[in-house]
Amino acid sequence: MLAVDTNVLVRLLARDDVKQAAAADQFVAKGAWVSHLVLAETVWVLESVYERTAVQLVAALELLLAHESLVLQDADTVRAALAHFRAKKALGFSDCLVLEIARKAGHLPLGTFDKALSKLSGVQKL
Repeated sequence: MLAVDTNVLVRLLARDDVKQAAAADQFVAKGAWVSHLVLAETVWVLESVYERTAVQLVAALELLLAHESLVLQDADTVRAALAHFRAKKALGFSDCLVLEIARKAGHLPLGTFDKALSKLSGVQKL
């Protein structure tokens, strides 16, 4: 299976460059894998560069999870992170993803100085 980097995933979602979006569509048509790192970077780019709201980021993540040609690394972990992010939009998606990756690996509690993150189950405020 092929894999994509952040730029390809951003083109698939932002559709701001017709040629690159078409090339991205064609590349992933036979199936492509998306790593956690690429997913986290993509959300950061959409939020920071494209100024997408938390609601729009949730929609983009749902679109990726349901995409017919994309396979997200450990999609169940991504879904769990998305559930936290959807419920508490003050949290960053990457924080939610880090927590769920740690949970999946059996490495809890997750230590943090982040007050909002520390309110989630499995997190310890330092």
